[in-house]
Amino acid sequence: MAATYGQRLTEENMHAEMLILRFPKKIVDQPIIYRLVKDYDLEFNLLKANITPQREGIIVMELKGHPKNFRQGLRYLKDAGVQVKRMAGEVRRNEERCYQCGTCTALCPTGALWIKRPEMEVCFEAEKCSACELCVSICPARAMEVRLNRQAV
Repeated sequence: MAATYGQRLTEENMHAEMLILRFPKKIVDQPIIYRLVKDYDLEFNLLKANITPQREGIIVMELKGHPKNFRQGLRYLKDAGVQVKRMAGEVRRNEERCYQCGTCTALCPTGALWIKRPEMEVCFEAEKCSACELCVSICPARAMEVRLNRQAV
C-alpha cells in the first residue's frame, strides 16, 4: 500500500498540495489523519483546524508524500466520507476595494494577512498565502479574490 518507511523522498519525487478537508459529524472522532501518516506514509502540516465532537469538522492542511501514496491517501479520505477540496488557485487582494476593516486577519491561518500597527493598515503577503480561501468568504468588501491556476485543475 504505502512506500516503505526507508524509502528516501526527494523534491523530485515528492508531491504536495494544499487541501481543505470537511468531516461529517459521524466520522469526526475517527483517526483519519493518523491513518494518512501510518498507512500511506504521508506528511502533513495543519494550518487551521476546527473539529468538534458530534459536529462537522474542517481542516486546512498541506499534504505531501510520494505521488502514488498521495493518490491512495486521497482515495482513502474520500472513501471514508471526507469531502476533499484542492486549492487550485491563488488569492489576491484588490487594493481599491479593501477598506481596511481587518476581518480577514482573524481567519488567516498562515499570517499572510495581518494588521500593521499603529497605522491599523491591513497588510497582505502573498508569498505566505496558502490559498485556503477562508478570507474570500469573510471579506465584507469582497476585496479578496481567487485566480484559478488552470494547471492545477
